[in-house]
Formats: sequence, structure tokens, C-alpha cells
Amino acid sequence: MKYFLGADVGSSKTQILIADEAGHTIGQGLAGPGNHQVVGYEGMSSALEEAASQALQEARIPVDEITGAGFGISGYDWPSDKPEMLKAIAKLNLQAPLELHNDAVLGLVAGTKDGWGVTVVSGTGCNCWGWDRDREHIGRVTGFGVMTGEAAGSSELVFRAMQLVSQAWTKRGPETALSRAFVDHTEANDIVDLLEGYTMGRYQIDGSLAPRIFEEAEAGDQVARQLINWAGNELGELAKAVIRQLKFKSLEFEVVLVGSMFEGGQLLIDPMQTTIEQIAPGARLVKLTVPPVVGALLIGMRAGGMEPTPEIRENLVNSLS
Repeated sequence: MKYFLGADVGSSKTQILIADEAGHTIGQGLAGPGNHQVVGYEGMSSALEEAASQALQEARIPVDEITGAGFGISGYDWPSDKPEMLKAIAKLNLQAPLELHNDAVLGLVAGTKDGWGVTVVSGTGCNCWGWDRDREHIGRVTGFGVMTGEAAGSSELVFRAMQLVSQAWTKRGPETALSRAFVDHTEANDIVDLLEGYTMGRYQIDGSLAPRIFEEAEAGDQVARQLINWAGNELGELAKAVIRQLKFKSLEFEVVLVGSMFEGGQLLIDPMQTTIEQIAPGARLVKLTVPPVVGALLIGMRAGGMEPTPEIRENLVNSLS
């Protein structure tokens, strides 16, 4: 029997999965954040070791029985990151071949029928990656948000919302119910106190406020609706960039939607789909419905020389607790 390992190394948690060659889960482990931009490479090693120890103990196998391993790592943005990441992973004492990818790739592999296409991530931040049918070419954006002109995760959505709230107060833009919603959330005295506290650092207004924007949009606020429409268009533009890179325009393929922003539903997804269809009418948007670590395990199987079948993928999903 062959065994495989998959690791989803994120900014909030690290999850490791071990399964046999039929796709039956035999061990799982969970630890804290492993993104080196958050906890450093020592913290990444510690999170991996803790999660791997739990998974191996539950699986009741030694580490040298792992045949292949796949890692999806938040913060793995550039080739220069790889040497230090391999050093961190080396502390697991794996003897098997392994593959490393940005964690956005996990949603793509886990969420598509055949393991290729495009994935758009929109949580606190945003990202977009793609893989061609033969898994030989990668398409991507930078994943660095406003620094490189990419939007929109919840942090960018709320950042833009505060600009619109400010413009409403200065009469540069239309009135919006977001002003009252943000005053209420921060318990500011009024709009002036809100803006003073925001600009002076007294009020922390971040991506956690994104659901309030969706609520006001659903209630009919036109500024909030236009703002979410903007976010959908921006996410669609990220996908279009990757589609151009991979020459997908004439193909039928899946675009996997990953992250909390897509819980906002069609208000966000519809403009995104319209934008993508401008160049790729064969694109089909699907939400990720399984844990991303499933993608890491499937990558680990391929690293170990085994091509996972749809049945194996289904076994993995069904056997996850």
C-alpha cells in the first residue's frame, strides 16, 4: 500500500492530510499559521511539524512510508522563496518526492473536474492562478493587492468603501447608507468622528466589515451595489489576465471561486462572470465545495508518480471528517 501527504499551509492555519492510494483518508493534523510572512520560516517549520506529527500518529505509519507529498503554501509568491521553504519542509524528514505551489493552486486542483483551469481567490486579499490541461504551464497574478493594482478581497473592498464614505461627506460623491453602517460598527459619535478616528488610527476598519457592505447592497443602497459590481469586475479582470497567459480564450474550462467574499453570492459573481465572458465564453464559474487540502493531497499523489482518478478524488472528499 502506498501513502501520500498533502499540506495546506495558510495564514491562519496549517492542515495536513494523509491518505492511501485509493484515496481513503487515514490521518489528519491541524496547527497554527504557517505563512512565513506571518510567522517566519521557524514558525512555518513548527506548524508543519505539529500538524504532520498529529497526522502520522492518527495514520499509524512512519514518515518514511510516505510515497509523495504536495504542499500549497500561502506566501509562496516568487521562486526565490523556494530554498528556504524546502529547508523548513526538510525538518519533516520526508524521503518522498514533493511538489510546492502557492496555496491558490490547491483550490484549482481540488475544485476542478480534471485538475486544470483557473482559480480566483477572494478572502481578506485576492489572488488568481491557472494551470493548463497538461499541467506544464502556470498563469498567475502577483497576489500583492493594491501594491500591484490587484483587487478585490475584503480588505480592498472596505478600503474603497471608506473612500466612498469620505467622498459622500465632502459632497464629492452621492450619499450612502455605508456611512451610517460604519459609524454604527465603530460606535463613532458621527461621520466626522468616524473619519477623524479612521485617518488618525483610532478606528480600525478592515475586511471584517465586508459583510455589512453586502447587507447594504441587498437593502438597495446604490453606492454599495456599485462597489460590489466594481469588485466583481476587478476579480474578473484578474481571471482574464491568467486566461490570456494560458491561451484559454477559445476553450471550455472551469473557474474555481475560493474565499469568503463569494459568500456574497450573485451580486459579486454576476459582474465577474460578465467580465470573464468578454474574452472566454466557455468559462464556467464554480464554487469550491471541498477543503483545499484535498488539492494538496492530489498534488502529492502526482509527485509520487500516481495519477489520481475521479474515483480517488471522490473517496478523498467522502472520507474526510
